[in-house]
Amino acid sequence: MVIRRGGGGPGSEDRLPGRDRRARVLRPAAGRERVVGDPPSVAVVGGGIAGLAAATALAERGVRVVLHEREPVLGGRVGARTIALPDGTPATMSRGFHAFFRQYYNLRSLLRRCDPGLGMLTGLPDYPLRHSSGLCDSFRRVPRTPPFSALAFVALSPSFGLRDLAALRPSAALPLLDVRTGPVHERLDHVSAHDFLDSLRFPAAARHLAFEVFSRSFFADPRELSAAEMALMFHIYFLGSSEGLLFDVPREPFPRALWDPLAAHLARHGAEVRTSTSVEAVRPGPSGSHLVVDAAGARSYDAVVLALDVAGLQGVVRRSPDLGDPAWRTRVARLRNAPPFLVSRLWLDRPVASGRPGFLGTSGYGSLDNVSVLSHWEGEAARWAAGTGGSVVELHAYAVPSGAVREVEEKRLVDQLHRVYPETRRARVVAARHEWRADCPLFTVGGYRDRPTVRTPDPGVVVAGDLVRTDLPVALMERAATSGFLAAGALLERWGVRGETLWTVPDRGRSAPLRALARRFGAR
Repeated sequence: MVIRRGGGGPGSEDRLPGRDRRARVLRPAAGRERVVGDPPSVAVVGGGIAGLAAATALAERGVRVVLHEREPVLGGRVGARTIALPDGTPATMSRGFHAFFRQYYNLRSLLRRCDPGLGMLTGLPDYPLRHSSGLCDSFRRVPRTPPFSALAFVALSPSFGLRDLAALRPSAALPLLDVRTGPVHERLDHVSAHDFLDSLRFPAAARHLAFEVFSRSFFADPRELSAAEMALMFHIYFLGSSEGLLFDVPREPFPRALWDPLAAHLARHGAEVRTSTSVEAVRPGPSGSHLVVDAAGARSYDAVVLALDVAGLQGVVRRSPDLGDPAWRTRVARLRNAPPFLVSRLWLDRPVASGRPGFLGTSGYGSLDNVSVLSHWEGEAARWAAGTGGSVVELHAYAVPSGAVREVEEKRLVDQLHRVYPETRRARVVAARHEWRADCPLFTVGGYRDRPTVRTPDPGVVVAGDLVRTDLPVALMERAATSGFLAAGALLERWGVRGETLWTVPDRGRSAPLRALARRFGAR
């Protein structure tokens, strides 16, 4: 793809999808609008964001798509299931809070297929971070455009004192002003996020409130996370984009707001969605085709998209001895999952105190990383709260130690909630549901080169997901959506069809003088 700066008239594919005028457009290879003649067939394995993006791009261009998802619902780690509360009331339990940042251009493009105005999303007014010491940072008053965003954050934050500022090591921080995906990994991938933070000499409180909160959003302990990934995150969300750090959330549970409408969109374009269908293997078929094997048998396809989590991808590769080449298979086998994470959702018989934010990041409260008051912004939870006089809260613990006891950790989260919001001590828990998972990719120190790219040694097999190395400034859900579109584009290019036009935040530091400063004086 060719990367160009945004511009162009209304209605053109250059039209800027956000407020940042430095956002970058990535054009697909030239080709037809749709396939002609007998359409090729593609199996998309995995119904998370990456698989849905790939399936959408392919089906819209006339490709015959069959989407296989092992779970009974779509959405992957942004999926949810229906449960029953003790009184029989149906409710939704998801796998945790997800922030839909304004710089998630390609994810938003996917969602606009069903809701052009993105009315299914609503913005939260603040993104507060609170430390157990009493310090609290907020992004509500921070300007969105760098470098004023960083300067204002430091000026407004109670975490920075004059002595703290004097102790900073600016030369170590300068590389953050000129982050480019390839070079930043060459420079920092061998360093842990923890050691990189040490080199900056940031005050402990600011480190906990700002840097480690970002690090743990990758479900990883900073000692295990590549400093390059953390630097890339700061570029995407803070230092490289003027979209800011405030974000949107779905107005209703994920299936109703996002995935059910997208499944209907796929059906309108002729795609077949098979939930509760686990793919066992991918084998060579006749005339260069691929046999996708599930419990019902083997079916032949012209190409395959593997949009799986780490364990899912490794399992399919292990059971498919002819897939890829030995070097690629070895790299896939070396991928690692992040430590377990815990999501606890509580239906309480009384409201939380007035003025509590819809989302609060926390630090210093044991394993508790954030508290979401769902009844402040999600329709289903708000309706339950209005009818009962209660509230619905969700607690998250990222990077739980692998040897932790689930029941103990669940109790600890509730105990920490009582510290954060003391009024909840008096509340009776009407219902509680918990999700304990360990299926997020770990971006280990020195692991960047091992991560698979979209393309594999077999041109008819591509990979998508947030574990994929794209060499673009994207992360988390946006990396999943972007890689799904890229995977579809790689296949469409084989058939002479144009893929998706994509956008990213700027792919380098925003300011030429600051980039020059980083290159000349940045610590090496």
